[in-house]
Amino acid sequence: MSQRISGFTLLPVSTSASLVGMFIFLSVMRWWRHAGHREVLGVRVPAPGRWTLLSGICSAAIIGTTTLAYTLPGASIVFMMLLMRGGVLVLAPVVDVLSGRRVRWPSWVALGLSFAAVAVAAGSAVSPTLTLLAAVDVGVYLAAYFFRLRAMSNLAKSGEREVSIRYFVEEQMVATPVLVGTLALLALVGGGGVCGDIRAGFVEAVSRGHLWTEVAVGLLSQGTGIFGALILLDGRENAFCVPVNRASSVLAGVLATGVLAVTLGQPGAGPLELVGAALVIAAMAVLAVPTVLAARRKAGAQAASAAAPAPRP
Repeated sequence: MSQRISGFTLLPVSTSASLVGMFIFLSVMRWWRHAGHREVLGVRVPAPGRWTLLSGICSAAIIGTTTLAYTLPGASIVFMMLLMRGGVLVLAPVVDVLSGRRVRWPSWVALGLSFAAVAVAAGSAVSPTLTLLAAVDVGVYLAAYFFRLRAMSNLAKSGEREVSIRYFVEEQMVATPVLVGTLALLALVGGGGVCGDIRAGFVEAVSRGHLWTEVAVGLLSQGTGIFGALILLDGRENAFCVPVNRASSVLAGVLATGVLAVTLGQPGAGPLELVGAALVIAAMAVLAVPTVLAARRKAGAQAASAAAPAPRP
């Protein structure tokens, strides 16, 4: 690229690609049938419920603010990561308490390790510089996550596969269409500033010369959204699911840094970032080991029960 691209200019193509990716994924998985349906002009079509509509709008806000967070001038990328990752980690047990869920000790330990990993990885590179736009971005992101986690906890985190898939489909069918539609309206408004950047994102998509890169950003973003949502919808408490979600993100960041260092000569991961990654691995082990041991005990009990001789008549 010969010049910087605004984060708002990047949004139209990337979110449109996310929309296409969402439609393809749900179609390939044949999950549309799990959604609630309503009759429109004599045709039954998938339709969200009241709470999944709200959750989808929150998800749309999360997608947009995440993309913007790392492109805003005057705000450190590492500092934004700390605020966003750490903020959701803090929200997790709060939402559990409000939802009446018991938080088990492995989740508390993993929560602490995950938060420490984000803080350590940020280390001395954290810049306290935070513009008003960046502060609003983080505020919207955390507020959206709070309401989304609350809705998930009350409606979908039951451990029942059908319930989770229905929630997932209804949320996803709202999120990217709402975001793309909002961007299209802002582009129609036009003018300068943010609306002008968004309009340029639509009308100059081909002339910028890196259309397929922007499409890839959107498709990969949708991929993280799909798997991230499925992790959060697990039946266990948010203090378990959120660290798994956030830890995966930190590990991805370290891996991406390494790839950029090898392929483009960018600075590699520093010692503090590697320590943070080690803390993440420790957090995931704390969460995984009790779960694996419980699954093995259950499988062993079932095998013993099946091998036991049948009682005599």
